[in-house]
Amino acid sequence: MRTVLDPNHLAAAVVYSLLGTVVFAAAFLVVDKLTPYDLWRELIEKQNRALATVVGAGTLALALIIAAAISG
Repeated sequence: MRTVLDPNHLAAAVVYSLLGTVVFAAAFLVVDKLTPYDLWRELIEKQNRALATVVGAGTLALALIIAAAISG
């Protein structure tokens, strides 16, 4: 009988979580480089809420795509 605490399942979950996080961070950096302004400064220092909403929606979409690609 297989359980959730099976070491193989735990190892796979950790590996895929790390892989998803790395791909997501790399994609965010690419988006940051493609924008004509400093994305982090616009969000944090200038507190551009409209841009934060757009970036938030984009990152959620990107996370869903990465999760679907990893889970198969």
